[in-house]
Amino acid sequence: MTVTSGGREQRSRGRGGGPAHRLYSVVVFVVLASLDNVAIGLVPPLYGPIARTFDTSTGLLGLVTAVSFLVSAVAAVGWAYVGDHGNRKPLLMVGTLIWAAGTGGSALAGGYLTFLLAQLVAAIGLGAVGSVGFSVVTDLITPARRGLVMSFWGLSQGVGTLAGTLVGGLLGANDWRRPFLLLTGVGLAATLAYLFTYDIRRGQAEPELAGALDAGADYDYRISRADLPRILDRRTNRWLILQGLTAQAAFGSLVWLPRLFAERAEAQGYSESTAVVVGSVFATLFQLGGVLSIVGGIVGDAAQRRTPRGRAMVAAVGILAALPFYLVLFFVPVTIDVPDGGSGGAVVGAVLSSVFTEPSVGLSLLTAVVALALTSANSPNWFALIADVNPPEHRGTVYSLGNLVNGVGRATGNGLVWGAFQGLRSAFPPPLNFAVGLAAFQLFFIPTGVMYWLASRSSPTDIDNVHDLLHTRADRL
Repeated sequence: MTVTSGGREQRSRGRGGGPAHRLYSVVVFVVLASLDNVAIGLVPPLYGPIARTFDTSTGLLGLVTAVSFLVSAVAAVGWAYVGDHGNRKPLLMVGTLIWAAGTGGSALAGGYLTFLLAQLVAAIGLGAVGSVGFSVVTDLITPARRGLVMSFWGLSQGVGTLAGTLVGGLLGANDWRRPFLLLTGVGLAATLAYLFTYDIRRGQAEPELAGALDAGADYDYRISRADLPRILDRRTNRWLILQGLTAQAAFGSLVWLPRLFAERAEAQGYSESTAVVVGSVFATLFQLGGVLSIVGGIVGDAAQRRTPRGRAMVAAVGILAALPFYLVLFFVPVTIDVPDGGSGGAVVGAVLSSVFTEPSVGLSLLTAVVALALTSANSPNWFALIADVNPPEHRGTVYSLGNLVNGVGRATGNGLVWGAFQGLRSAFPPPLNFAVGLAAFQLFFIPTGVMYWLASRSSPTDIDNVHDLLHTRADRL
């Protein structure tokens, strides 16, 4: 993944950065990227039990998730700027400790306000993992492999969300506090794992800098406040940042997918605890198409080798082509046949069996896999494009600005869709109100696809400008 030569490899080993150490470091960063999404996905499947414990409404629990998205995104900008300016490793460790503390506080909360405060503390720490971690990982990946490797980065986040949904539904069906305590312990273990990662050199994967770094130079350029206008002057950056407003409005609404299938289970006569498990398992199964983000990354790399517009065009086509599949997914009737009141394992087994025995479940799963496979082309190519059109010292900040807009879009989608569910309730009884509301929010993918197409027009010039800049800096070094 990295660009190294014999001399550079020897110096790397001298600092404890040999191949095995680099692999260990990448694994730690990718796992941590998934854990922060486990924390994000943990709460939605447990809205009902938590609301009942705190004697509050499900809508107010949805507000916690929406505000947490926004706080995490705002915090990420500060974390990223500091990371682009200095040492990134301590920031990742501190951020992980903060979100672990917030997650533990959520488990111990005695009321709604305490739970909200704990979740906001966790959100502040989560902001560091994505933004600073992204900057580090891009320094391990050569441009030709960015789509593929960033697909694993994005996939780890998707898997984390799925794991959060599944762990929340299974471990929290009878005691919602247990999954929060488990994740707290995992976060503390992850902080310990960080101690043994090595400090990745900024710019070490750039071919233009290879000769200078091999000769013993260090890439010592760092972001400054004067760089911020230049970052926004790059047209591709503007489209990559703005697309998150509409894309995440659609993606943010999908955190209610477990609730849609839980409502369907309750409408068919199942108890709330069984319905929570059913909703979590169905939502997890239906998001397995996200695994195919690897294909999206590979296709993006191949397209980029043919034309500098390639990555952005792959993302645009994937986003727009997925829309009709999402619309079908929400309205296909699903027959649920599970043992009401049975153990979590028995319910999971019955749901998995129904994929092969119940045609409506199999059709829903196929539709969901195709929809998620197409939209998953967005993630690795968005990551890779940020690295392609920005020098190393700007990438964490650009990522965090994009993530901030993503957070606003996701919080908006997550918050407004609850109002849409309630507004639609008079015309469409549950669970149909959930289906109609979710379908309407997927229309936000249309402007997202258009913005990726616009990014494909500006990216060739911005990529060439970065190449020229790095060549000039290599000569100076």
